[in-house]
Amino acid sequence: MNFLEVLLAAAVCNKTGKAIISRQFVEMTRSRIEGLLAAFPKLMGSGKQHTFVETESVRYVYQPLEKLFMLLITTKASNILEDLETLRLFARVIPEYCRNLEESDIVDQAFPLIFAFDEIVALGYRENVNLAQIRTFTEMESHEEQVFKSVRETQEKEAKEHMRKKAKELQQQRREAAKGGRGIRRDTAVMDHTPMETPKPSYTAPASKPTSTGKALRLGKVIGSNSSTSSTISKATTPVIDQEGVHIVIEEKISVTANRDGGLQNLEVHGLVKVKINDEQYGKIHVAFENNDKRGIQLQVTELKEAVANHDRIMTHPNVDKKLFQSSSVIGLKHPDKPFPLNQDVGVLKWRYQSKDESAMPLLINCWPNETGQGCDVNIEYELEQDDLELNDVCITIPLPSGVGGPVVSDCDGEYNIDSRKNILQWNLPVIDSSNKSGSMEFSINGHADDFFPVNVSFVSKKSYCDLKILEARQINGGAVKYSSEVLFYVDKYEIV
Repeated sequence: MNFLEVLLAAAVCNKTGKAIISRQFVEMTRSRIEGLLAAFPKLMGSGKQHTFVETESVRYVYQPLEKLFMLLITTKASNILEDLETLRLFARVIPEYCRNLEESDIVDQAFPLIFAFDEIVALGYRENVNLAQIRTFTEMESHEEQVFKSVRETQEKEAKEHMRKKAKELQQQRREAAKGGRGIRRDTAVMDHTPMETPKPSYTAPASKPTSTGKALRLGKVIGSNSSTSSTISKATTPVIDQEGVHIVIEEKISVTANRDGGLQNLEVHGLVKVKINDEQYGKIHVAFENNDKRGIQLQVTELKEAVANHDRIMTHPNVDKKLFQSSSVIGLKHPDKPFPLNQDVGVLKWRYQSKDESAMPLLINCWPNETGQGCDVNIEYELEQDDLELNDVCITIPLPSGVGGPVVSDCDGEYNIDSRKNILQWNLPVIDSSNKSGSMEFSINGHADDFFPVNVSFVSKKSYCDLKILEARQINGGAVKYSSEVLFYVDKYEIV
């Protein structure tokens, strides 16, 4: 297959030929692509056609976008009708990300646009996708900033808790010293003033919780967390795992909208597997997976191509071999002689699962407000629906009516926080698993039944929803490769309305 007989590059440029963003789909030098783009405005005036112009070696296919141009550069051997159809799809993508077709908007949305371009063309050939599919595929990677922010907030909370415990220990030492008539060694307070090292984010954590903490009249059983070293999602205080020469991440996010009276409006899970090569000697590898899902989730080899951008130049890697995965559940590149890119998170597998079956929910939440003459008695319960899951850092948030004072909590399994500024009650459970499948909370407050909805839930888990497992990583012409892995299953939205 000759890759030079197809679409070479796509660019958004202004009327002077300045490239705002440019994406090349075959191997080309920077000077070559810059020369082709610079020649475009000079040729446009001499062309007889309104939508394309040709030189001895390439064809420019273009469409005006107010003050800008959507431009495709192809070889003269390409099909002009297909080129025009591809151009129209490119031109429709731009307004999806840029409300105003100005240079500044294009630059601000450079990366989303480049990723969208990658969904349209792979290795110079048009992919069979429409605008809705492009939007779905690119949104699967949009949570990275949210991941970092939520982890940072949780780490700050953990650091404060650490210092609080140290202060309590110091106070206890002082009391014991006073009883014994002894002085206190200065070095006992050293840790009280030593800043805790902030660990690097390794999972998506729930939003930070208010520092004012209350406990109910009855606390449920003590809930412990699994501290196994093989755990890939853990508390923020757990050190980040050391990455081996090959690092594999299985990442899933779930969105749920359920009814307060029972029934599920929608459940949607998006999953992605990423492979990162940290050691160039392991660039040419195969990774084998085992799919134990019983729901019928279809895994699809992704066409996402990781990139390094400076607004006018993008470096890509070859696509994944779809046939190899379909036949043997093994991930590898189409061209075995080419390695995976070094030090880049490469999306290789993705999946999407939708259901309106309530049994597909990881966690069922029932909230029962009962209006009385003095206000409202609220009983809220949780039940783990998927016994094989372990949910960590669970936070169930219930809105409260404003201007009526705080709730009186009479019963609670776990702990709770009241944020009077936001008018919310947060019910916190470190772990929910098969040994801790259900629990309840009761409180009273002035208000009406509708005041306590929507109820929102957040959690993280170290086990994937679709039950995908990594079997092994092997060099294509060699033996097994030692790899590290992470599983990130977290909530994008989970509400009971």
